[in-house]
Amino acid sequence: MSPIEVFLQRTLSRPFNSRGLRDLLRTGHALVRQFKASPAIVQYFHQDGDPYSELAAQSLIRFRDRYDIHLRCHRVPPPSDAAAPDRARLESWSVRDAKRLGDALGLKTETSSVWDTLALNEDLQQGEQLRERLGHYLAATFYFEGEWYWGIDRLHYLEERLFDAGLARTGSPRGPLYPPRSLQWQSLPQSTDATTTIDFFCSFRSPYTYLAAAQIRKIAQHYGATLRLRPVLPMVMRGLPVPKAKRLYITRDVKREADRLGIRFGHAVDPVGKPAERGLALLHHAIPLGKGSALAESFLQGVFADGIYAGDDRGLWQIAERAGLSRHEMDAALVDPSWQVVAEANRQEMLDLGCWGVPSFRVKDCPAIWGNDRLWMVEQDLISVLTQNKTTETMQ
Repeated sequence: MSPIEVFLQRTLSRPFNSRGLRDLLRTGHALVRQFKASPAIVQYFHQDGDPYSELAAQSLIRFRDRYDIHLRCHRVPPPSDAAAPDRARLESWSVRDAKRLGDALGLKTETSSVWDTLALNEDLQQGEQLRERLGHYLAATFYFEGEWYWGIDRLHYLEERLFDAGLARTGSPRGPLYPPRSLQWQSLPQSTDATTTIDFFCSFRSPYTYLAAAQIRKIAQHYGATLRLRPVLPMVMRGLPVPKAKRLYITRDVKREADRLGIRFGHAVDPVGKPAERGLALLHHAIPLGKGSALAESFLQGVFADGIYAGDDRGLWQIAERAGLSRHEMDAALVDPSWQVVAEANRQEMLDLGCWGVPSFRVKDCPAIWGNDRLWMVEQDLISVLTQNKTTETMQ
């Protein structure tokens, strides 16, 4: 990346990701709607057979009845190969993940009959064209005045926005249909089993990895588990495409998640290529020194919140020094290519576990889990394993 590109990213990323710009755009949309005396229109995009769409569909009537909106529903085809580069693993994971999510929320992943009550645009081509024109690529998505919300996991953000805009109906229940899932932080008896592990498959270009890094470390510390960092190359550096619409949605989605979690985000310099490779080389040396988590969190914060360019020694030293590494350790890491073999082995194991992207997690021998907003599942698996271990110890 040239010095000019670094400068432009540092300069423009902060205002682009700011809440001020978001609020200004929201105000502009609202003023246009009010000037035209138009209704508030929420567009929903549904894919037959998509388990996340089936969860969302079961919530549409209750959602619509809470707000003074017009809900327009469109049927769409599956996402393109560019948006779903490992379709088989994605579809397999989606079935398992949606069922577990649905069970937690009291919903079922089965065909819904809501279309008897809600009008549905059946034309797949029209639905796909509208979704593409508005700037998205997935189903189970809601669009309202310039912003997208994927699935019932993000529906609470849309509800918050509608409420703030004064669109809640009189007498409607306060609070979202599905509040974001919280960690339980249970107090468990300490186990003597030191083999309880959490594998954390991470990438240094993934902003969702940034959101998850400190949280998963704290979960492991709280429950006395061993956290194993399993770095992999970023998707685009593994030959998997990341379309523009996907990059834009991820950036905006990470920003609102970061705000909710109290994590700084937005002053960013893309670490794709050389910066990510240098970071992984450094992480490879930091892990056996017991400084892996500190280095990973420092790197991710640096490139996503501090505007640090990790492609030169000055930027990388900022990252390494605050993680407790010496200059000698950094220099030694940068001339050692052995991290590449480890990263490839981690990638292959991640694929074997049924995941294709990061952040992904695996508690001991449990099925793998994908996504920073599934840390509550990681915690559940960890509690289950630790409880089972304690029971086994008591019986011995």
